[in-house]
Amino acid sequence: MKKPIQILLQTTIPETLDDWHIGRFSLLHEFLATTKDQAGNSLFHVTARNRESADGSPDPVLSTLDNSAFDELWLFAVDTGQGLKNDDCEGITRFRQRGGGILATRDHQDLGSSLCTLGGVGRAHYFHTQNPDPDESRRANDDAYTRSISWPNYHSGSNGGYQHVSVERPLHPLMRRSDGSAIERFPAHPHEGDVGVPPGRSDLRVVATGVSSATGRPFNLMVAGDRAIAESSFHHFVDYNWDPRAGCPSFVEEEPVDEVIRDPAGLGDVRRYIQNAVRWLG
Repeated sequence: MKKPIQILLQTTIPETLDDWHIGRFSLLHEFLATTKDQAGNSLFHVTARNRESADGSPDPVLSTLDNSAFDELWLFAVDTGQGLKNDDCEGITRFRQRGGGILATRDHQDLGSSLCTLGGVGRAHYFHTQNPDPDESRRANDDAYTRSISWPNYHSGSNGGYQHVSVERPLHPLMRRSDGSAIERFPAHPHEGDVGVPPGRSDLRVVATGVSSATGRPFNLMVAGDRAIAESSFHHFVDYNWDPRAGCPSFVEEEPVDEVIRDPAGLGDVRRYIQNAVRWLG
């Protein structure tokens, strides 16, 4: 029997109940932890945690990640800019250099902008005040409904709904269903972030795109390459977007819809993507 892949699900904030703490990713955690092979053996061993503190000190796990038994880091950057310290970034960089896989995701405007301090895949994330999109035409509001949030804020749909995914060709292994067809649906979100291939990075490629339901403008959903994935929004994975009845922090203004409740089979695509991502990163 092969050893289970060791996965760390990690946020960039300490335990904060009225925020996107790691407990709000419980459905992802449960899905991974209960995935088994045909003989009933667990394929993945999952550890889920927040930052240990907000006092400015390095996180004891992230800063020494290269010395851990983890094979993959799924990093949910839910901070407003100070979520990763220098020692954390250095530990994560050494982790990747010794063969670890990284999925790094964030959200709108500057939410998760501490990813800019992360080498490699961090430069694939574009924010409002840090590392803005080199295409200046994209430095403009897309979601015109939530006025408190500025660009990047691509409106892929309402929380609790689905968005259509367009895959780039050739079809990447991340976006392939078990029958070989392309993944087509992802959870939607009113204001997703911005990812892209930085200049000079031939090791990265756009894997899939979405289309704004507000403006009709296409935008990148994910960029991948060299054991790393940059995602436009952690809302593809959070409980609230898989089941709005799970609740959300009090600062969320938009009313959700119930499409994922009425059509839960549609989540099969994002679950397949998650399984693909674990295997590809590993």
